[in-house]
Amino acid sequence: MLTALAGWLVENGEIVQFVGAGPSLDARRTVPVSIGTKEEALAAAGSRYAPVSNAARATFAASDGLIGKPCEASAVRALAERVGSAPLVLSFFCAGTPNQFATDDLVELLGLPDAGITSLRYRGHGWPGAFVASDGNTVRSMSYDESWGKHLGPTMQWRCKLCADGVGESADIVAGDFWDIDERGYPLFTEGDGRSAVTARTERGADVVRRAIAAGVLIADEVGADEVAAVQPSQRKRRTSLAGRLAGCLSAGRRVPRYHGFGLLALAARDVRENLRAARGGRRRIVASRRSPVPDDTDRRDRASTGSLGG
Repeated sequence: MLTALAGWLVENGEIVQFVGAGPSLDARRTVPVSIGTKEEALAAAGSRYAPVSNAARATFAASDGLIGKPCEASAVRALAERVGSAPLVLSFFCAGTPNQFATDDLVELLGLPDAGITSLRYRGHGWPGAFVASDGNTVRSMSYDESWGKHLGPTMQWRCKLCADGVGESADIVAGDFWDIDERGYPLFTEGDGRSAVTARTERGADVVRRAIAAGVLIADEVGADEVAAVQPSQRKRRTSLAGRLAGCLSAGRRVPRYHGFGLLALAARDVRENLRAARGGRRRIVASRRSPVPDDTDRRDRASTGSLGG
């Protein structure tokens, strides 16, 4: 959905260029890319479950745009208030950023060489799509459920687990998967026709979405916020249990972010038991991290640094 919007906006000249994310020459790596044509938007299409800093490349002209994580949207919005102008900010529902080494490990697990990866998609060829990598001769893949659930997701950085905003509240427009769910309310990751939930959070965003629908760029039906929350249970749980997780970290002596305007205490009051569980879990992880030695990743860092970072 974001690809369609970005391609349409640069094609009609409303946006001069977007900053987005795409593969480097070493396709295992993700780098910021400039999107100034519909073809460049299509080339950058697809999720990239790896570290990348699009916000560092953002400009603050109203004729430019940014496609970034919710935390990047928040940072750009805050700075834009000081600058006095803002790019059009597109974001997406985010569960957190996995470690780069998780991608490297997945490629190795699939039996492909460390170097020479020419194509890598985290959600390729479908919805939700599969992790698909190729060295130009051999193509290997792994299902989304296994690649995210067992390999990428568990390596998520700790800061992401303390994030109050996985739904892009500072963006003009935000999109997320509108999953099919089972009888327990959990997403079904069986392949199907892709559907996204799109939310316009500003007047500018709403205007873009309305015109995109009128132009046939988007085909949309109205859904309620409760319907979106129902198919995104992890986002709902993250917000309602965050106060407990933060309290657990504080009790273990760890500094935590300060949030305003998210109503975390009121949300915690709705499910005290879950927040107590989150507090115990947060404290336990902090204490355990002090007792366990930090793994030596020197060799892996050296190996990773030999990859091309050109974009």
